Amino acid sequence: MTSATPPDGSVHIVVGYDGSAPASRALDAAVRLLQGRAGRIVVIYVAHLSSLVMMSADAIAEMESDFDQVEQELRTTVAEQLRASGAEWEFERRQGAIPDQLIAAATEIRDAHPEQTVAIALGSSSQAAHRMVGSVAVSLARHSPVPLLIVP
Repeated sequence: MTSATPPDGSVHIVVGYDGSAPASRALDAAVRLLQGRAGRIVVIYVAHLSSLVMMSADAIAEMESDFDQVEQELRTTVAEQLRASGAEWEFERRQGAIPDQLIAAATEIRDAHPEQTVAIALGSSSQAAHRMVGSVAVSLARHSPVPLLIVP
């Protein structure tokens, strides 16, 4: 039996993060994947406003304020979770459809660093119906241009 050696070059792992237990497990998996490798974890929180709902400017401003608060809470949670790992990481908030934003983040990194390995990690949906249709994981499995790790 042979042991796998880490690939040459850096590894960037984009982690979709919303504070849920599956997202936390995906973050832990990213840390384990980076062990013994040069690389970075890019944690992405996607603040998603439904495009189907018409809202007043005041309502949108209030939601943006709520997104700011959620972002700060998630950033703090990520910092606490990663504190002992020694992993390099950054946190970014994006706006839009979740799968599209995770793909965009991974593509931007891949295009900026073509010599490096880029992957997306996210937790599987905890809702049974999402595992069959319509989940972020299903959409990414169909469209991701980089390797995808779906953590149960």
